[in-house]
Amino acid sequence: MRTRRVFLNRLDPQEHDPDDAVVVIDVLRSFSTAAYALAAGASAIYPVETIAGAFHLQRTLANALTTGAVGGGDPIPGFDFGNSPSALQGADLAGRPLIQTTAAGVRGLARFRSCRALFAGSLVLGRATAQALLALRPAEVCFVITGEWVDRDGDEDIACADYMEALLHGEDPDPEPYAARVRNSDFGRRFQADCNANLPASDLRLCAQVDRFDFALRAAHCDGQLRLQRAQASVERALSGRA
Repeated sequence: MRTRRVFLNRLDPQEHDPDDAVVVIDVLRSFSTAAYALAAGASAIYPVETIAGAFHLQRTLANALTTGAVGGGDPIPGFDFGNSPSALQGADLAGRPLIQTTAAGVRGLARFRSCRALFAGSLVLGRATAQALLALRPAEVCFVITGEWVDRDGDEDIACADYMEALLHGEDPDPEPYAARVRNSDFGRRFQADCNANLPASDLRLCAQVDRFDFALRAAHCDGQLRLQRAQASVERALSGRA
């Protein structure tokens, strides 16, 4: 199984995109938030690239709630939740769909929506995502790093890719160094400072919990709209599919 990486903000809009298995990684915080939302009972996550598109879908999707943030992490006015796992962890989302709009992670999913297998990756889902990929046995896995910006090194996402890549290659790495890299990344340090109410230290703690959940987030098409749902692969099946 080959692996490679691309950085979302460096991609040429006309560049040929990978078409096998793609993992769009957003540790701080899009796909950590999505994982905690599903754990809190949300029926599915609908990634929508624009704010207007999110409000339009909410009007047509029964009982839907909205979550998201603009670049930098501030919540979107009029949305039910910001892009915050700590806010969603205690919410009652039982059976309700959640519409998500973010500046990086959701944009990455939209870019690669035509590939054969599309996953939303974060450190809390690291091992489960690797197991789901091993069960699929793709020829190539492409990791998409979304957290690199002009003022951010994106190492939280690179660390997640490093961890999953090690698992795909049959290693069993110590998870703590990867969690430390999330905490000490450029963006992670902004949460550690705990001086911005929209970047709480509690979110960083939740996002840096390696393998918190035993499911992956796989994207599927539903009536022309991307939908993220749980995907699980048994350890036995995944290990037998290593290539």
